[in-house]
Amino acid sequence: MAYLVKIMPRAERDLEAIYFAVVAEHSNAALRWFTGLQRAVFTLETNPARCPVTPESKNFRHLLYGRKPHVYRIIYRIVDRRKEVEILHIRHTARGKLSA
Repeated sequence: MAYLVKIMPRAERDLEAIYFAVVAEHSNAALRWFTGLQRAVFTLETNPARCPVTPESKNFRHLLYGRKPHVYRIIYRIVDRRKEVEILHIRHTARGKLSA
């Protein structure tokens, strides 16, 4: 059964910031990369448990997207009772662990 992917407000802000940071509106290559990031988020509709848990919490998982040195972590939570995946945060791997 497919899961509904919900992008939470913080992750929405992250996506917007990433879009402007990579200058996606002025570069075809950057726009393709950004579109790939968005597609990666929605691959979580099927089998979201395939990704590892985060070091920060066993309740969160993360999907990595990109190639070094431009790798981003898509941090999410699976809500099985509602068949939802909540995208919580999207951050560059160079930023280190999440704080509470």
